Amino acid sequence: MESIYLLIPIALIFVAIGVWIFFWAVDSGQFDDLESPAHSILFDDESNPTTQKQAENQPASTDKQHASDTDKP
Repeated sequence: MESIYLLIPIALIFVAIGVWIFFWAVDSGQFDDLESPAHSILFDDESNPTTQKQAENQPASTDKQHASDTDKP
C-alpha cells in the first residue's frame, strides 16, 4: 500500500511530460503536413546530380546479356 504513494506521483509526472511533449510537437509544426512526405517518394528527384551521374555511368543492358546471365547456374 505504501508503494502507491510513490507510484501515483511518478505516473502523474510521466503523464505531464507526455502532455508537454505532445503540445511541443504541435507548436513546432510536427503535425502540419502529414501527406506530402508520403507522396514525395513517388516523384523522381531530377535536381540530384549524384543520381544522374550514376545512371550515366551504368552500362546499357541488352537482351543478349540477360539471356547469358540466366543460363548460368
